[in-house]
Amino acid sequence: MTEAPLTFGTAGLRGPMREGPGGMNVDTVTRATWAVAKVLKDRCLGGSTVVVGRDARHHSDDFALAAAEVLAAEGFTVLLFPDPVPTPVVAYAVRHRGAAAGVQITASHNPPQDNGYKVYLDGGLQIVPPTDGEIEAAMAQAPDDIARERVDACGLELVEGYRTRAASLRHTDDGVRVALTPMHGVGGETAVLTLAEAGVTDVHVVTEQFSPDPDFPTVEFPNPEEPGATDLLLSLAAYADAEIAIALDPDADRCAVGIPTPDGWRMLSGDETGWLLGDYVLSQLDSDIAASTVVASTVVSSRMLASIAAAHGATHVETLTGFKWLARADAGRPGSTLVYAYEEAIGHCVDPSAVRDKDGISAAVLACDLVVALRAADRSVYDALNDLARVHGVHDTTALSIPADTTTMRRVRDAPPTRLAGFDVTVDDLAERRGQSRTDALVFSGGGDGATVRVVVRPSGTEPKLKSYFEVRLAPGDDLAADRERADALLGDLVTDFRTVLG
Repeated sequence: MTEAPLTFGTAGLRGPMREGPGGMNVDTVTRATWAVAKVLKDRCLGGSTVVVGRDARHHSDDFALAAAEVLAAEGFTVLLFPDPVPTPVVAYAVRHRGAAAGVQITASHNPPQDNGYKVYLDGGLQIVPPTDGEIEAAMAQAPDDIARERVDACGLELVEGYRTRAASLRHTDDGVRVALTPMHGVGGETAVLTLAEAGVTDVHVVTEQFSPDPDFPTVEFPNPEEPGATDLLLSLAAYADAEIAIALDPDADRCAVGIPTPDGWRMLSGDETGWLLGDYVLSQLDSDIAASTVVASTVVSSRMLASIAAAHGATHVETLTGFKWLARADAGRPGSTLVYAYEEAIGHCVDPSAVRDKDGISAAVLACDLVVALRAADRSVYDALNDLARVHGVHDTTALSIPADTTTMRRVRDAPPTRLAGFDVTVDDLAERRGQSRTDALVFSGGGDGATVRVVVRPSGTEPKLKSYFEVRLAPGDDLAADRERADALLGDLVTDFRTVLG
């Protein structure tokens, strides 16, 4: 049987490093790059500038060099970064230089044996259909002998420009004590230098995880969301008496935030960080431009950002999962500008005019700025979360991922539940929608007595799993502790009932 080639998923090509069309190797990268060049030429963009970067995974340097040399042989001007760089630096460089495209060799937070190939087009936006299909079709037509031409690496000006831009997001002046880990990835040095340029110099790093290491030796899985992955960070934060803890994923495009609470240090969920940063970004804007301002979150994220946006007079847009859609949330809205977007998987786009993708380092700068702004008002991040709950109601979220084949999703679609957590629910089948809002997902919602429940279930784009996202929302009340207790109980019932549905 012929091995199926890698295909462009949520974040480009991604897979294990091994021989054959189904693996990440020099041949796969060479064919993909030839295909990207063909698509660009078909769009009359031959000879344009293309940016090429890489993370510090095994063979990333070989893959980046292959991509750069194929592009050069095809007649493009290539800006090849000399050293590993965070993924958002490449997105910034494409946008800043007006490049036709960008390629970043990265597998983000995947296991050590994986690598990947991420493509940006005009404006530094990730590719979407039909472009991904066009590249895949061109890969199938690629010749066996693909030319390569020597490329000299560019200087550090683009990295320095990115750092200066990210540092400019700082609005406050006072210091803040930070605990930081780049999770063995490429974000450590850039993050520390960017924070210093922003005036944040009291940074304590997890030394065991600071230098890039493609084997990720201190974690089972190099993802800040995974249980135990941030244990060293939180221990350091407590020891150093930090005010905020920051965990970047290995390519530094995602940012997880930890805070001190009355019960000790804990990591915030992606939704919680999304509420805080979204509210903070909107609070910085003049009221006369709020009506032309867009914030965005995905269909699997919490609904609180929509309420926050309404309170600020801004527009909230819901997109499909992935920043390739979030980054386009203001498309087709003349006169409107995206100022913030997030996904629950700890991805935050806090400066869309510079980086139209998730950006962990810029998010870290803004999170530190928020801590100082709150401190000046004699409040903490924990207080700010409570304030948001009092104004917009308690929003309690969780997620569940279970091994499943295609029959499980079909069974749920054919016989959807009509009652969950004691409430009648209706289903919205997103596969029945038209256009770019169509996807393989089911949304269950219902409620009563001041409570709303919501479940989104969809198949994973990379693994044989079903992913389910749960949210309980309560109307604002007078007793926050009681509301949280009720929300937690309802959330537990919701998960239990839906587990029964999945079987």
